[in-house]
Amino acid sequence: MTNIKVEILGSGCKKCHQLEENAKKAINDLGIAAELDHITDQIEIVKRGVMSTPALAVNGKIVSKGKVISPEEIKPLLQV
Repeated sequence: MTNIKVEILGSGCKKCHQLEENAKKAINDLGIAAELDHITDQIEIVKRGVMSTPALAVNGKIVSKGKVISPEEIKPLLQV
């Protein structure tokens, strides 16, 4: 099984941390190997085309932005 790269893009606000926790829960619930990073650099976030945070990227692709999605919403996005 390949390792999935999951990234949270956001300044580190409460919503960003909640999205990170939800992603961790989804990863644990699925029992998959995943690398989880939190990107707070505003220039890097804008380079990726994200204007509304928090955002979630899976394997470099932005799959959600501007809202905190639940672990249940994240799970299908991780099953690539």
